[in-house]
Amino acid sequence: MTQLDPLRRAVDGLKADGPVALVPTMGALHEGHLTLVRAAKARAAHVAVSIFVNPRQFGAHEDLDKYPRQLAADSALLEAEGVSLLWAPEPTTMYPEGFATNVSVSGVSDGLCGAARPGHFDGVATVVCKLFNQIRPDLALFGEKDWQQLVVIRRMGRDLDLTLPHVDAIIGVPTVREADGLALSSRNAYLSTEQRDQAVALPRGMRASIEAIRNGSDVVETLNWLKATLLGQGFASVDYVELCDAASLVPLAALGDAEARLLVAARIGTTRLIDNMAV
Repeated sequence: MTQLDPLRRAVDGLKADGPVALVPTMGALHEGHLTLVRAAKARAAHVAVSIFVNPRQFGAHEDLDKYPRQLAADSALLEAEGVSLLWAPEPTTMYPEGFATNVSVSGVSDGLCGAARPGHFDGVATVVCKLFNQIRPDLALFGEKDWQQLVVIRRMGRDLDLTLPHVDAIIGVPTVREADGLALSSRNAYLSTEQRDQAVALPRGMRASIEAIRNGSDVVETLNWLKATLLGQGFASVDYVELCDAASLVPLAALGDAEARLLVAARIGTTRLIDNMAV
């Protein structure tokens, strides 16, 4: 489905039969996306999936043009999973001529990927706000691999009183990983065989760092060790290695009573990988 009026009629029909869950994606679907779909099916009568490669969340010199697009294959996967509705609008449908509105969520979007990719989370918040208004889901599911994105969307949903019944209806689903621990991502397809072998240093180093922090090691020293380890095992650069409060994303110098997350973004070759884990 690519047009707004038929979408709204279809959603009305689905809602008459029970709750509708939304899984927003940019396509190039993998097992992580399908895990979101299955989690949505367990919670709602119907699942709607959006596929839209959102140009507003890509910066200059990022991979918008080469981002994988495989709508026919994605559609077949979703049909096999029993998805009730696929929303795949064109850019001109999502952003018609003269579009001038921007949704910005300050604070939680400022650091981490927000600092490394200026404007990225404005693009995310704007498109997700539009998706919520277009589909009017009863709940929406996002992968925890993009933890900062999840925090931004939850804050936006709370602040703007969106159509979701309450902020708890924005659900995070645990990261799906390969057997060796690497988080599933559409961008993993960019890695060469050698780079894929080197990439496993990311989850392994993160787990070692978490164990060290839990055992009382100094946080700053441990984070510096992790950064040096990644650079020594094939990563070209590290955007950030941070221990943060899970809800506010404020950096932490030590563990406290609040839930903490270790968040990392690093580049291997030209491919930027992100990951996070609970501490």
